[in-house]
Amino acid sequence: MCWLKTVVISFMVSAVVGSRDFPPDFKFGAATAAYQVEGAWNISDKSASIWDSYVRRHPERIHDGSTGDIACDSYNQWKKDVEIASNLGLDFYRFSIAWTRLMPSGFPHTISEDGKKYYNELIDALLEKGIEPVVTLYHWDLPQSLQDLGGWANPLVSDWFADYARVVFSLYGDRVKTWITLNEPIIFCEIVYNTAMHAPGILSAGVGNYICNKHAMLAHAKAWRIYDEEFRPKYNGKVSLSNQILWLEPENENDVEITELTRQFMVGMFAHPIYSKEGGWPPVIEKIIAEKSKKEGLPKSRLPTFTQEEIDFIKGTYDFFGFNYYTSRVVKPAKEREPIGPWPFAGAPDLDIILSVRPEWKPAATSWFYIYPEGLRRQLAWLKEQYGDIEILITENGYASYDGGLDDHDRVQYYKEHLEQVLLAIEDGVKVTGYTAWTLIDNFEWSDGYRSKFGLYQIDFEDPLRKRTPRASAHYYASVIKNHSLDVDTKITDEL
Repeated sequence: MCWLKTVVISFMVSAVVGSRDFPPDFKFGAATAAYQVEGAWNISDKSASIWDSYVRRHPERIHDGSTGDIACDSYNQWKKDVEIASNLGLDFYRFSIAWTRLMPSGFPHTISEDGKKYYNELIDALLEKGIEPVVTLYHWDLPQSLQDLGGWANPLVSDWFADYARVVFSLYGDRVKTWITLNEPIIFCEIVYNTAMHAPGILSAGVGNYICNKHAMLAHAKAWRIYDEEFRPKYNGKVSLSNQILWLEPENENDVEITELTRQFMVGMFAHPIYSKEGGWPPVIEKIIAEKSKKEGLPKSRLPTFTQEEIDFIKGTYDFFGFNYYTSRVVKPAKEREPIGPWPFAGAPDLDIILSVRPEWKPAATSWFYIYPEGLRRQLAWLKEQYGDIEILITENGYASYDGGLDDHDRVQYYKEHLEQVLLAIEDGVKVTGYTAWTLIDNFEWSDGYRSKFGLYQIDFEDPLRKRTPRASAHYYASVIKNHSLDVDTKITDEL
């Protein structure tokens, strides 16, 4: 594997520009999600999730018509994943629990012994290797049985989620100290209902997405308060949610105001209720949607309001800010009758804005992904400006490629440039405490199937055992972790 060392060394020689050490307590991790890696979709008493159903109902909406039925077979190969995490030197491994594997009916009266055992063994094995488990409660795989009752559009969903969270906290809270309640409500609410291109495939633009947003905020808050009241006194852990945020900047100087408005729409919808002093929806967004709804002849706003009790209940339900970053967009107002694509990657009809990219931003493989490392630093600064000196954990950052080879030059460059921006943000005074690479291994990448590769490790999906092989990016990331610095030793080992 000498070629692999040569690739990584070339990056290191060109990258060294003075000392670039991370703070002593800064942590490095990598992440996966249950549906994307576990497989074993109908093993034991596990029930179907919305993604199990969706890939069967709409194979035409998955690029290669594939499913997560086997995926990386991490249900059976989890020991290999733990070994990979150990070889990389990870401080933590972020993974999600499949609601349907642990509570097959969706409700707490049935807890699967098989599911309970699976996650117990995974957590214990990580801890034995000195790796902290960071657990996501919900990464898009709602039980189909609950979707049949309305899913995230049913007001009871926040109670269902709270019951699920209590079970998970009670089973694993003695060992898990960092929790993510919900991963990317902007995706499972906005993308789902605005495009129907993710499970459960329901199109309800401008209505369903806003109902989902409100219920997601309440679900998160209920889970946080359960932990705070029942489990924090015993275990002293941290709980928050993660959201994907695109850095937004104006196309020109005339678009500064509309860009800030759009940031409130993208970030504020999922952060203002939790992190602001006032709570509730961003007032400017609430006003715009109410006015639009009135013009449409509706008796009340399409954006469901919070009661004062709900505002107070949700406000302050965080221990850190979870932040997934991949790409950025440029904002400009839409011209009269100009078609506006679906939010959040193309435009926002309720704001009458168009999102685009700058020509100098290099595209990654998948269509929504353009590379702009500086956007990460700028978004971190904006979060501090908006919500104060809060702890920020970068819960995902990674690079998509259609090339599944081991010499992933572009991915190494992507990680290097984004980690540089993290260091600069820390120097700016932003309290960034950790960084999570997405993803540990190639996996089922939702509507892109197995075409998009994000993994530090390559997965051979033709191999029944799903052979895992480190890429150049794995060697690079391991060296950064080992040295706790971007000034890594040029003598990179090929032993992982």
